[in-house]
Amino acid sequence: MGKVTKHTEGKGDAMVNTETGEETEMPDDPLRPVFAPLGVAELSGKKAEYRKVNVPSNRFTPLKENWMALYEPVTKKMKIDMRMNLKAKKVELKTTKETEDDGALQKSADFVQAFLLGFEVQDAVALLRLDDLYLECFEVKDVKQTLKGEHMSRGIGRLAGKSGKTKFTIENATRTRIVIADQHIRILGSFQNIKIARDALCNLILGSPPGKVYSKLRSITARLSERF
Repeated sequence: MGKVTKHTEGKGDAMVNTETGEETEMPDDPLRPVFAPLGVAELSGKKAEYRKVNVPSNRFTPLKENWMALYEPVTKKMKIDMRMNLKAKKVELKTTKETEDDGALQKSADFVQAFLLGFEVQDAVALLRLDDLYLECFEVKDVKQTLKGEHMSRGIGRLAGKSGKTKFTIENATRTRIVIADQHIRILGSFQNIKIARDALCNLILGSPPGKVYSKLRSITARLSERF
């Protein structure tokens, strides 16, 4: 079936069939309303939207030291108001009249949340620029519940490796960023890359030797590079 498109020449409108090239004139209708595209303010009912991000007690000092690095991208690039509520211990975000992107508020909240989870500012800021980046959090006990005491410590040690070598290798191979905070593991990256990194980390927790995990990563990344 031919696709019908509309185009305007002069004052009159015409419907064009792209297969046959036939044009059907449409009579001018002075009563037909013409509306301008809706902006973010109109879509949200002209009310400011808010987001609040809880600040853990151990991240107060890093937040204070890197406040301007967080504040400038959110306020200048995303046009979102941002302030720290010391009484409630929360970072508060609010849309303004200048906010253009309807997803800017959620992106800004994800950016602040990523920093508070332990990611560097230069890594977390990618959440503002790219649409297909996600955060995934899980615990070592979610993978293997029987790990306790020294067994838990060895499991966490296998994830990091000597001087962080294993963690850096997984990050570089999967193009992700990983934060290991005690038993909590956070991964920042695209959906597919997060899955590959998570599988590698789970294998290490379950006791696979790093060499075996590396070789599996090499084969997976080689297949991905051939596919793209």
